[in-house]
Amino acid sequence: MQTLLPLVNWSNGIVMIGVFALVVIALIAVLVSLMNSGKKDEGQT
Repeated sequence: MQTLLPLVNWSNGIVMIGVFALVVIALIAVLVSLMNSGKKDEGQT
């Protein structure tokens, strides 16, 4: 009684985790750049 259908599609999961990681890294990079530009321009609101 072997089941040939896996319960998890690992290739699809790895791709989705990779895309999610890239989005998180991009958001962190944008946040850091906004924080750095905010420190330079303290006179502007």
